Amino acid sequence: MTTIRGGDIPREKVRLAKHYPLFIGDTIGVESYYQKLHWHDVLEINLIKTGTGYYIINGRQFEFQQGDILLINSNDLHCAYETKDLVMLVISFDPSWLISSLRLDPEILSPFREMGVNFTNLLDRRHPRIHKLRSLLLELQEEHTSGLRSHTTIVYSLLLRFLATINRDFRIEAAAGAASQISERQLDKMRYVIIEMERNFAHNWTLAELAALVYLSPSRFSDIFKRAVGMPPLLYLIHIRLERAIDLLENNQMKITDVALECGFRTLSNFNRLFKKHIGASPKESRRLQG
Repeated sequence: MTTIRGGDIPREKVRLAKHYPLFIGDTIGVESYYQKLHWHDVLEINLIKTGTGYYIINGRQFEFQQGDILLINSNDLHCAYETKDLVMLVISFDPSWLISSLRLDPEILSPFREMGVNFTNLLDRRHPRIHKLRSLLLELQEEHTSGLRSHTTIVYSLLLRFLATINRDFRIEAAAGAASQISERQLDKMRYVIIEMERNFAHNWTLAELAALVYLSPSRFSDIFKRAVGMPPLLYLIHIRLERAIDLLENNQMKITDVALECGFRTLSNFNRLFKKHIGASPKESRRLQG
């Protein structure tokens, strides 16, 4: 799998092999990139093998634990956080791989297409068929890893069985809280603001300026952003700046004062205070540890 990220814009263009367009692998913990809101153009399935954490997906928080299964639709605005000992099986695939199967079963992708209406991102862990879904995913991973003759066909068939089982057994009349979810138009606005914040993280943004980007009042914008992202907009901006600062401290010999100014912090004391508060160490200590 090749992931293309346009500069600092939190959108992934995932390139998968044309003949076998999926990625299957375990991830340990959550990389800093995936702790930021992002979205991508593939469909994703997660099986939590061990540990705990939570996702924020389109403004809703989903706490997960060992054995949970989550579905993430293309363009879902999401980020993930580990709370303890997280190991996650990640399966990403291009939905076009299943085009031929859609002729036979037009509903095979309904668990993604009807997300938030008849399905939820976090599957019901108490459902009697959840054990079947787990075993299908583990078998799928084992077959993929084996690389044996015709393994691609078996992986394909297991993916179809997995989706068909969800479509048959996990459909609900209306997802809980669907009516209060953030609309697609609102999510598009938040994506646009995030892109601008990522591009111009050193700018001295005010809440009013960010809200004006999407023609909302500051209070309305702040409410929608917090529901979508899980934190207020100016706090999210601090996180963007600190991530850039960590990168500069690790890969550059710039003076710490210059790093602070480069990342949009107006004074060294403010930079040191926020860095210590959110990172848990001073910039100087962080540079020493990374060196």
